[in-house]
Amino acid sequence: MKKQLTLFLWLLAGAIITVSAQGLEIYVSDAGNFNNPPWQILKFDADGSNGEVFITEELGWPQDILFLPDRNEVLISNLTTGLINRHVGRSGDYQNVFAEVDGGPTRMKIGSDGLIYVLQWQGNGRVLRYQQDGTFVDEFTTVGVPNSIGLDWDAAGNLYVSSFNGGTVRQFDSSGNDLGLFIENDLTGPTNIWFEDNGDLLVLDWSGGSVDRFDSNGDFLESFTTDISQPEGIDQLPNGDYIVGNGQAGGNGSVRVFDASGTTVEDVVPAGALDLLQPNAVVLFDSSTLQVSDVTPTTPWIHPTIGDTFRLTHSVATSFDEWIVFDLRGTVVSQQSTDQLTWDASAIASGVYFVQLRNSTSSITQKLVVRH
Repeated sequence: MKKQLTLFLWLLAGAIITVSAQGLEIYVSDAGNFNNPPWQILKFDADGSNGEVFITEELGWPQDILFLPDRNEVLISNLTTGLINRHVGRSGDYQNVFAEVDGGPTRMKIGSDGLIYVLQWQGNGRVLRYQQDGTFVDEFTTVGVPNSIGLDWDAAGNLYVSSFNGGTVRQFDSSGNDLGLFIENDLTGPTNIWFEDNGDLLVLDWSGGSVDRFDSNGDFLESFTTDISQPEGIDQLPNGDYIVGNGQAGGNGSVRVFDASGTTVEDVVPAGALDLLQPNAVVLFDSSTLQVSDVTPTTPWIHPTIGDTFRLTHSVATSFDEWIVFDLRGTVVSQQSTDQLTWDASAIASGVYFVQLRNSTSSITQKLVVRH
């Protein structure tokens, strides 16, 4: 599900990362003193500059950060309150409760079906699914994973969930059926997991102080890096480098950059920046993808809404300058002038995408499903 993208311009000068004009930013959830405050959500430019405190309202041991671009919303999961809260995507202002999760919500990700998958720390440990408006859908899995705190999908659509106290990673098929333990050795306290393009799986071992690489059969390959403490939170930069939350044994946390071989590049968010103590979610997001207009078309303006070739309605196109396609992580996968009314998605991976039309003052967004 992770694709190398070339639509951002990245220049390397020594250890300094320079990003394109797009609004790519790093968001960090600070677990503070775990079940005791202070807690905060921080925001930085992708090169670590211009840091600011993004959210402090209604937090309770925050776990994860999930943006919903077409709704201009960001969701924060909170372990001690058992709530997933809804905040304004651009400002971070608190809105209301998105969902109550009795087992304590940890990780959240949007699946290829457009639903939000939520893990539980306690309770029955089953993976929960919600619509993006907060409507509960179902318990996706029939088998629970205790202390589940990391999830990702392989290229075939199988779901994997890590168990922190169990020291394992469990596998489910695309329908939620249990396929058994994928990894049951070599881990002491796994948090986030991340599938690489070649099918290998990176596992952040918080208790073991390492990021480990496993092959597509679940066999241990190598320690990707041990130059880290209490790793939690991972995302990938457009140039292929990884950013990982570095807990520094409970104080003066940072966000560390590693290249594809696991070599340390730099701390893009320096230790203790904005009083960062314990990063437990690290998310890259392009805030310019957030819906900012009150313009709401009554009917879809791209047809069809499912397929691999899409056509923009001419009457709508004349009001905007460009249309931009984003994946679920808010990363640009296509960009073109509204003079071009057709988008060929045949070379894009199947899944859910958002198309945004923009001019200098407004934008509108529509969800599409690419299916080959």
